Amino acid sequence: MGILKHMEEYGHEQVLAVSDPAVGLKGFIAVHDTTLGPAVGGVRIWAYPTEEDALKDALLLSRAMTYKSAAAGLSLGGGKAVLILDPDRGKTDEMMESFGRFVHSLGGLYITTTDIGSVGRDLECIGRETPYVAGLPIEKGGSGDTSIMTGL
Repeated sequence: MGILKHMEEYGHEQVLAVSDPAVGLKGFIAVHDTTLGPAVGGVRIWAYPTEEDALKDALLLSRAMTYKSAAAGLSLGGGKAVLILDPDRGKTDEMMESFGRFVHSLGGLYITTTDIGSVGRDLECIGRETPYVAGLPIEKGGSGDTSIMTGL
């Protein structure tokens, strides 16, 4: 099934494929719904077996974030980024900075934070490239780990 069929099936507004081979970045940013406000959701960094698996995860997780935001009464929509980790190469600051530039290119439509595979240090790297990042470490002037409240 093609990407547009997936988007239609799950009701997505936008999906951005991200790639920067020089730093090992590849993945997707999925924006499900911005009716209530900008899409918010973490960046999941995982060794997905296929690009299709990564895309499906981004679509399903971003849709779930739309419902979480609405249920919590937030003026936010749902989004999610997934980065396909190459276990041999690993995650680098340069990869996260490159991802930050892709987030910035969306002009605030998507706000990222942590998820599985990402930590405060990654957010700091992303934050060098865009203000559209939430959950920076408290000692860096941020609100701290967002995963606790998201889980609740």
